[in-house]
Amino acid sequence: MTARELDAAGIIHPRLRAAYAACRRLNARHGKTYFLATRLLPVDRRSAVHALYGFARYADDIVDDLGSQAGVDERKAALDALESQWQVAIQGGEVCEPVVLAAADTRARYRIPARHFIDFLRSMRSDLSVTDYPTYADLAAYMHGSAAVIGLQMVPVLGTVVPRPEAEPQAAALGVAFQLTNFLRDVGEDLDRGRVYLPADLLAAHGVDRDLLLWSRLTGCRDARITQALRAAAAMTRSVYKEAERGIAQLEPVSAPCVRTAFVLYRDILAAIESDGFAVVHRRAVVGRRRRLSVAARGFGRALAARSSLPRLGRLSRRSDDGDEAAGLGASQNPGTTVGIAAKRGSE
Repeated sequence: MTARELDAAGIIHPRLRAAYAACRRLNARHGKTYFLATRLLPVDRRSAVHALYGFARYADDIVDDLGSQAGVDERKAALDALESQWQVAIQGGEVCEPVVLAAADTRARYRIPARHFIDFLRSMRSDLSVTDYPTYADLAAYMHGSAAVIGLQMVPVLGTVVPRPEAEPQAAALGVAFQLTNFLRDVGEDLDRGRVYLPADLLAAHGVDRDLLLWSRLTGCRDARITQALRAAAAMTRSVYKEAERGIAQLEPVSAPCVRTAFVLYRDILAAIESDGFAVVHRRAVVGRRRRLSVAARGFGRALAARSSLPRLGRLSRRSDDGDEAAGLGASQNPGTTVGIAAKRGSE
């Protein structure tokens, strides 16, 4: 399947093919929900999504890997090295890290604004020193870089049936909804990392603070105040899902089933947290394999229907900010001039 995706995307150079394949393996291994949804995209767009996921996952593992004994200074040095390679890659220079090579190539092909990657790396860097967020506004500033920009990076790949700026707020909201869901699911693991992502003011409104969460984590004891605070966080997250859902109809019909599937599966994680009595301080809530496959099967049916209608619909415009059609796809027509291999491309 990897070769078919790469061929369809016009990725020919051996180094690039190897880089994209490495990103795909990362997605398959770590992003099970995300990877499952990606399989519903047209085959020529999947490699780009794998590349964006691979870059984000690589950076996230630098700052978050619980299995690593690396200290803050070592993690900072690794993040510095990643950012340095990124800057070289988007200027057309040679880099050795596969995720950087693939992500920079995807950025060039689809003309994804470089600022989205800069903002992402800035939020990753803050994870090395920031361990809590006093208010939701503080958390939102972090999530812009760690989650909203992921949605914004995806918009050019997915394509829209409206001018891109109209679709971007909902795409950003979807990234935030996914991350808020992860924050709820991973409360216990984040405590082990020394972090509390849920806003302190939301927790305090229910009589909860870091010390109470740590006590619950260490003793295994439940507390009604924690349950109420987590329930409030879940309600807040559902409101973001409601905002984000409006954007699915703005995507190209061949991409919408993928995003709809990811939307349902991530929202199911939220439902699983609720069904498990908000026990996330002690254990992860999971969506069963049967449910995930059922949702994916429905998405596959919608994807097939959308593709079968393409001859009638004609080519839909993948609109860029300035109205150019199929923004950035010229690179896929001329893969011998991709970033980091031969051509020199500046950042946007």
